[in-house]
Amino acid sequence: MTKLKLGVLLDDKPVKLAVELPAAVHRDLVAYAEVLSREAGQPAIEPAKLIAPMVERFMATDRAFAKIRHAARSRSQPAGNAPPKA
Repeated sequence: MTKLKLGVLLDDKPVKLAVELPAAVHRDLVAYAEVLSREAGQPAIEPAKLIAPMVERFMATDRAFAKIRHAARSRSQPAGNAPPKA
């Protein structure tokens, strides 16, 4: 079994956003969707449904982004009112 970075996609209410992708990226999304659906034993997945989880995963694993985001949150919180840890 292949270890893909994305797991099973949850059904969530989306926000509509129009983007233009290079043809090569679209072809890769189609191929990724085929592999993911086969690995998960799910019916075919619409390639567009992969974009949000991929972007979400990218941002979640980007250490520089996490550091900047944490610093921004720290500046916006009054002393002693740190946000709860997840």
